[in-house]
This record gives sequence, C-alpha cells and structure tokens, in this order.
Amino acid sequence: MLAIPARLAVRQPPGGEGAWRSALAVDARAPPRDWRGAHRTAILSARMVESAPQIYLAFAAGILSVLSPCVLPLMPAYLSLISGVSVEQMQDGRADGAVRRRVMLACLGFVVGFSSIFIVMGIGAVAAGHVLRSWRAEIFGIQFGVTQIAGILIILLGLHMTGIRPIRVLYRDTRFHFQISRRSFLSALVVGAGFALGWSPCIGPILATILTVAGQRETVFDGVVLLTVYSAGLAIPFLLAGWSIEVFFEAFDRIKRHFRKLEIGSGLVLVAVGVLLVTGQLSALNSQFTFMNDFINAAERALQ
Repeated sequence: MLAIPARLAVRQPPGGEGAWRSALAVDARAPPRDWRGAHRTAILSARMVESAPQIYLAFAAGILSVLSPCVLPLMPAYLSLISGVSVEQMQDGRADGAVRRRVMLACLGFVVGFSSIFIVMGIGAVAAGHVLRSWRAEIFGIQFGVTQIAGILIILLGLHMTGIRPIRVLYRDTRFHFQISRRSFLSALVVGAGFALGWSPCIGPILATILTVAGQRETVFDGVVLLTVYSAGLAIPFLLAGWSIEVFFEAFDRIKRHFRKLEIGSGLVLVAVGVLLVTGQLSALNSQFTFMNDFINAAERALQ
C-alpha cells in the first residue's frame, strides 16, 4: 500500500467522518447560485409586469389630482402658508438661496405629511381587501362581490367628475383651516396631513379609485408602493412650484384653459377603471406590459 505524504494528506474536520457527511448534505441541498438568481429575477419580473398598469395609473392619478381646478390655483397660497413667504417675496427672491431653501424645506414637510397619510390609507385598504375579498352575494341569480360594488361606486365618481351625474355631498368643503404662528418642517408636515384628510371634493374620487385598486393587491408592500407612487405624482408639481414660482405661473397660464377637459378626461379614466373592476378585467392590462420581462432580463445580464 502506498503511503500518502503528510503534505498531501486530507485532514478531516472536527467531528470526523460525520462532519464530512453533514457538510456534503448541506451542499447537496443548497441550490446553485445561478438558479437562485434566475428565480429571484423571474419573481421580480412577474411582480413588475403584474403591477405595472396599476403603478402607471397611480402616478397619473397623482398628477391629475393636482391639476384639478380646486387644487392647482391654490398651490401658491399653500406654499405661502407653509413657508411663511408671500407669493410676492417668492417672485422677488427667486434668486435668493435662503428664500428658496425655506420654501423647499416647507414643501418637503408638506409632501411627507400627505404621503404618510396616503400610505397609511393604502395599508388599511389592503387589510380591508383581504377581509372582504371572499364576501359574495347573489341577486336574481347574479353573483357579485366587494370588487364589483367598488367598481360601480368608482363609475359613479367618474360620472360626477365629468358632470354627467353630480354628487352634491362631494361639493362640501371639508378642509382643515390652519393658523400657524411658527413655520417649520413639522408645521408643514401637519398641514400636509390635513390636506390629505380634508380635501375630499378635489382628490376624493381619484384617491378612492387608487385605494380600491390597492385593496386588490396581495401584500401590504404592494399597497404601500401604489400609494407611494400616487403621492409622488402629487408631490412633483408642489416641489417644482416651490423651486420656481415663476415656472409655476407660466405653466398655470397654459393649463387653466384646459381645466374642464382635464376633469372630463379624469372622469372617463375613472369610469374605465370602474368598468374593469366590475367585469374583473383589471388584471387583463398586465398582458400589455410583458415587454418588461425582456427589460429586466437585459438589466440582470448587464449587472452580472
């Protein structure tokens, strides 16, 4: 028998032969790294494709909420309220870095305030959706659930926005009126939260639609993402106005002539979403975004 030189001898780990067997068993059970990466990519791709229509809808809804005729004209007043800087000062001090920083800090607080409320609403919508999703009723042999009822309500809200079927109760002014003695990031945050809770005549129908869509999601994370994107759509015009009030006034002069068209267009979008919910076809939009699979796979290969 040949002797194995000492420097070539294989040393057993502590625990002897049993340790070797345990290590080999762990390695055998562990999937290859490439397989795990491909699996994660496939899950990410599927989730993005599934969520893409709702995410685009949420962002567009945020933009349309700001462009309503009872939010956009009051934006300079809100900027003045939360920052303590008059509109004239914003215009005169547009090159003043101190004024711009003050207004932008207030804008950030305002955005954080309404975004926090909307995200909490999204979490509640997902929780309510899980509880109520299995509920069913039958009338004249026709079965329907919470989704169909929500779809009908959204259709009515859409008809309200178009002016075809106004809902009087939505014209009630439920805004909070603030008296701020000392302006700060925290005071702007509180005003933003009040904006989210009290501006129902303007953002209520669109927000209700996004919350209904969030209620169809499977996880709280999906609902948070959806309402975060909606908040981002709302936030961008406020931040742009805070950065340059002159740009805001130029854009406002162009947009104000189309307020009614924007309202009608927003209402028609709500009606379409409501019809998709009633018929259970909202997920059918996912087939229009399968191109994102190729995009994600290309990004994964580029990062390897």
